[in-house]
Amino acid sequence: MNDNAIFKDLLVIELASVLAGPAVGMFFAELGAKVIKVENKLTGGDVTRNWKIPQENPKDEFSAYYHSINWGKEKVLLDLTEEADRNQVLDWIKKADIVISNFKFDSAQKLKMDYDSLKAHNPKLIYAAITAYGDDNPAPGFDVMLQAETGWIFMTGEKEGPPVKLPVALIDILAAHQLKQGILIALLKRQMSGEGSYVSISLFDASVAALANQASNWLNVNVLPQRMGSQHPNIAPYGDIFYTKDHIPIILSTGTQKQYEGLCASLGLEMLITDERFLTNTLRLTNRAALNEYLAQAIGNQIYATLQETCTQKKVTIAPVNNMEAVFNMPNAQKLVLTETLPDGRITKRVRTAVFKVK
Repeated sequence: MNDNAIFKDLLVIELASVLAGPAVGMFFAELGAKVIKVENKLTGGDVTRNWKIPQENPKDEFSAYYHSINWGKEKVLLDLTEEADRNQVLDWIKKADIVISNFKFDSAQKLKMDYDSLKAHNPKLIYAAITAYGDDNPAPGFDVMLQAETGWIFMTGEKEGPPVKLPVALIDILAAHQLKQGILIALLKRQMSGEGSYVSISLFDASVAALANQASNWLNVNVLPQRMGSQHPNIAPYGDIFYTKDHIPIILSTGTQKQYEGLCASLGLEMLITDERFLTNTLRLTNRAALNEYLAQAIGNQIYATLQETCTQKKVTIAPVNNMEAVFNMPNAQKLVLTETLPDGRITKRVRTAVFKVK
């Protein structure tokens, strides 16, 4: 079966707005499911319709932000407090496989759009809920709040600079990925048992779960992660940025001793391989500033294209620090762009969310 049609028989009702929930809906749309996105008629629809940057036409119905996670859906504006609109949604849900919601728990109960209410209409329903802090905490939360509360902003930025928010709503994206996984497990469970499920994820849990080695450094050795730009707390040189002679910013990712030695050879710095200050990764972390002085001077004497070729030959990984224009000039990135034509004929673009391959 073609990857992008594997869920062609699924009906998904999306009762979610902003980013995390709609990203889950778009994932299923990309894989062939019919996704009906129910937006609040009273508020003019998903709030992201109006999240336009200054360069966008204020008269356009949808923002570029909205386009990013609402491809391939049937979009309807309804009022769930109106009997006719509510009955229409219930008719869909009675036949649906999945409902995606980011209502606060008490709001879902008030609207009778919570899992217990809906499973009475459809026992096989998989109800997927996103909250800020969990089912037992009705407090609202936005991505930037969770980035701050769960440590991301504290450790992001340059050493001498202020804390910095990540440039995308990463916590929403992480929560969406967690919810997709939960839904897939619930689909497998339903295939075996015939039973529906309640699947939930909180932004808080998704955020903390993704702290990975930074959390482990604290939990195991009580080391607080600090702001250190793009540098890696456990590996050097890794994440360090330097400029070539033709002013191209590059980033290093030498994760092994062999790669470090290859980098030194690529730069004509063989003497650093046996320098006692840099013999091991731990020593390189301790003496990172001294090591970077050598690297900055050597890289600054290299033309990027020549350096890239030399490093490739020696299996050393470096990369240019690209802006968005450079990213989408790459053929591999262009393959990931999804287009959609609006009723008025305008063509919109966004990046795929389902990019895996199954053979």
